[in-house]
Amino acid sequence: MSMEYRTFGAPRIRPGRAGKVPVSIWDLLVWAFQSERVSLDFNEMGSAAGERPGVGMEYILMKRGDLGCAIDGGGRSDPHPDADLVASAVSCLPEGCGGRRMAVWLVELARLGRWPDWGQTVVSRCEPVAWKDHWRGRFAEKSIWDGLGRWPVNQLGRDDGYCCRVIFTGTAAERAKLRRDWLLWWSALLELKTTFVLHCNLTGFDVTEAMPPRAPWKKMA
Repeated sequence: MSMEYRTFGAPRIRPGRAGKVPVSIWDLLVWAFQSERVSLDFNEMGSAAGERPGVGMEYILMKRGDLGCAIDGGGRSDPHPDADLVASAVSCLPEGCGGRRMAVWLVELARLGRWPDWGQTVVSRCEPVAWKDHWRGRFAEKSIWDGLGRWPVNQLGRDDGYCCRVIFTGTAAERAKLRRDWLLWWSALLELKTTFVLHCNLTGFDVTEAMPPRAPWKKMA
């Protein structure tokens, strides 16, 4: 099975007490959303002050650092403060990195511990549009051809004029979309990684430069 689509368990990492533990941004997300079970709060500042100003993730992370605590957004109680910071950063992903839609997808994947499918499971196929069960077996369903090149009715025999309509799956367009989605996901991880590397505001972790491969399909060429 390809590693890029394998489901992982929660990473065996724990926030350091005497010192910070090095961790990749992906393992940090899996720890926060799978182990600590934090949730997103897209209106975090509004829930505390009655409205949400136009601020970015850096502002929220700095304010949380000043307070030394997390704003209670409901859900499971007492998650680790670092997990709350991760949830805040994901909630504030800029639109250029996919915004809220990407944030929700990141959380879904992190809770599953799974990287996106970039197309390695896609298989090109040509299949009948429909199948017909017969006592002699299963056959592709056929129908009278009414498109270009159709013979005049008076020239058709009993078994003439039929066709089997097919559909193509696993096309190049499908692969291209999956690869674009992978690149957007990777860019969102890069944004989060850069944020935590620059601010260094986690109490138990140091986010490293480790990242999933940017274009894993190039290794398959």
